[in-house]
Amino acid sequence: MKPKSPFSEEVLESLETRIPQLAQAAFSQAHLKALAHSGKVLQVSDGRLVELSAEGSVRVIKSVGPSFKVQAGTKRVRKVLRP
Repeated sequence: MKPKSPFSEEVLESLETRIPQLAQAAFSQAHLKALAHSGKVLQVSDGRLVELSAEGSVRVIKSVGPSFKVQAGTKRVRKVLRP
């Protein structure tokens, strides 16, 4: 027999709807923490890999290919070509 959950279905659904907000807040906090700790972070912006510094400067590292969606449950393998 399964133990009864202390939460009702409505409470669980309400909590689940907050997951995207919590994830965004966690990401923003990690971004700021990384800037404070190392002074620089890398991110993709407008199809370019850029380095952001804590002082506000932006340096383009390189252009990157377009993003693409991967269906949930799909396994992708990247082949590395060696010279």
